[in-house]
Amino acid sequence: MESLNQPVRSSDGPTAETDASALAPLDDLAIVLDGGGARAVYQVGLLRWLARRYPNLRFPIITGVSAGAINAAFLASHQGSFSDAVAELSHLWTNLSVDQVFRVDARSLLGNLWHWGVRLVSGGGTVAPPLRGLVDTEPLRRTLATALAAGAGGEMTGIARNLASKKLVGLAVVTSSYTTGRTVAWVQGHNIQDWERPFRHSKQARLTVDHVVASSALPLLFPAVKLEGAWYGDGGIRLITPFSAAIHMGANRLLACSTKYPRTAADADRPQVSGYPPPAQIAGQLLNAIFLDDHERDALTLSRINWLLADRPPERRHGLRVLDLVFVRPSRNLGRLAGDFEPCLPWMLRHLLRSAGARATTNPDLLSLLMFDQGYLKALMEIGEADAEAHAQRIDGLLKSSSAPPGR
Repeated sequence: MESLNQPVRSSDGPTAETDASALAPLDDLAIVLDGGGARAVYQVGLLRWLARRYPNLRFPIITGVSAGAINAAFLASHQGSFSDAVAELSHLWTNLSVDQVFRVDARSLLGNLWHWGVRLVSGGGTVAPPLRGLVDTEPLRRTLATALAAGAGGEMTGIARNLASKKLVGLAVVTSSYTTGRTVAWVQGHNIQDWERPFRHSKQARLTVDHVVASSALPLLFPAVKLEGAWYGDGGIRLITPFSAAIHMGANRLLACSTKYPRTAADADRPQVSGYPPPAQIAGQLLNAIFLDDHERDALTLSRINWLLADRPPERRHGLRVLDLVFVRPSRNLGRLAGDFEPCLPWMLRHLLRSAGARATTNPDLLSLLMFDQGYLKALMEIGEADAEAHAQRIDGLLKSSSAPPGR
């Protein structure tokens, strides 16, 4: 973990529980949670550390994409204290199994593969079955509907209550439109203006479970979700500026959590496969490039803009502002760790992943996205807690900083 925005205002933080009165009072603090499938539980480790240190912490601005949208929606809709919310979120993840995310029985998995095969050889004929995802994610919808206390139409009613009590400024759940090819940030919040960019824009909505399921719908693997007459999938597909939603919503201080391990130069040059790369190796690299690499680039861009603005007076910054960012990343390779838990997967899913070459690579990132095994999830949570503890001073400095100007 590191802070890419220097200097982050920090101080020697306490080693035990910290009272919320020590935190900055402005509503400009945001938490930004990215994707990574099962690896999103790493973020819960960071949240658990925060809950012990700041049990009454409040994140007024929350954004989430892909599996990170699950954590974001849970925090934004929970009615209790921060520590209570994190405890319940931790319980959800540590008791999660793969069959609560998608169907893993042989009939479902082989049936979907059969439909894909028939469709591919049909030449687009009308008799071929329509293609959705490779797996059936109806279990995920049911799991989230229960966890997020969804009301009529799947609406997460806790968000509106937290907005009314001013506990929350806004939540953004990011999706990708398969209909238009643009990134859409679905926003529910107070006095937040819509934004429009060439490949991305925001849209006001009363957020539902379907928005979260759409944001976490891994392309091709998970079926797309229909929202307001159009089809949407994973929000990380072309999200080139992952921090933009939080900044547009008024954030001046950002705590961002990525699930991508920052490999050293030696690691990057070390071969991960021997011989021709199997589909699992190629798919893992594609998913990392699509969903996680942009967080690194956006953080670097933000730090450079901060550096350029630092010596300019506010009236000459053309509306730009200096932002504080603490960027949390795993200290261990979460993809490689997933290989240790591969035998724990249901046999049919394990068989299909092995057929795709998941065991032929030393860095099975594709496997890690689908590794909803309790042992793996608990290991990731522990890594997240340890990483947060190792850099407590920087996080304390971000949370207690109050010199940033109001941004909304």
